[in-house]
Amino acid sequence: MPSDPDATTPGLDEQRVQVRFYATYRSIVGDKYAAVAVPRDATLRDLLAAVLTAFPALRPDLVDEAGELSRYAHLFVNGRGAVHLPEGMETRLAPEDVIDFFPAVAGG
Repeated sequence: MPSDPDATTPGLDEQRVQVRFYATYRSIVGDKYAAVAVPRDATLRDLLAAVLTAFPALRPDLVDEAGELSRYAHLFVNGRGAVHLPEGMETRLAPEDVIDFFPAVAGG
């Protein structure tokens, strides 16, 4: 996977997570993948904050007025929606986790 040359190099207490973006998110990020630095014990909530720091233009699409993951945005960890994980947004990340952000899709 390509790495983001603009992402900060993680320190000893950080890990770099590869995040995949789809559809309209990809055009905002400018690539299919981005490497995002998060604390070693990061949760999905920490990852969301790091993504918004790296790509502030995603804010209107990813979070609602309360700053929570929007119901129109889907965050997957290893193919499972964050809303369906037992710990939800407090789920801790592992270095091997596969992270995907999808916008909601409607149609018929």
